[in-house]
Amino acid sequence: MTAIDWDHPTDPREGWQRDHVTLYTSSNGAEGHQWNGTQTLLLTTVGRVSGNPVRTPLIYGEADGRYLVVASKGGAAEHPLWYRNLSAHPEVRVQVGPRIVQGTARTATAGERAAYWPVMARLWPAYDEYQAKTDREIPVVVIEPSDA
Repeated sequence: MTAIDWDHPTDPREGWQRDHVTLYTSSNGAEGHQWNGTQTLLLTTVGRVSGNPVRTPLIYGEADGRYLVVASKGGAAEHPLWYRNLSAHPEVRVQVGPRIVQGTARTATAGERAAYWPVMARLWPAYDEYQAKTDREIPVVVIEPSDA
């Protein structure tokens, strides 16, 4: 595998996610970190097919020095692409406000999910609705910063 160019990721093509990423990056996280009453980060994964970095804005929580994100896709039947990417390539980059760190992502264990799901549902109550409308268990993802 060739070196990953983390500094030149592919952003969402259009719509509110593209606008969110543009606002976040152009302000170095000063704008966009707070969004619709919650907090967001930018997660960059490596495309499982392309091998290129792909950036996605996500709501996040924190626990024990780790970042938490939810692979909800609004309760769709399938996992979001970013989750499928990190399942193939767990090395990630996150931008939280102005801070950019490398890390490793993994799916929370059953015990961690039981503890972290309520944390995330408090940040974004719709997660409970998303879980109720799909048969898949929506994963909680734990991101361990490399510099922690």
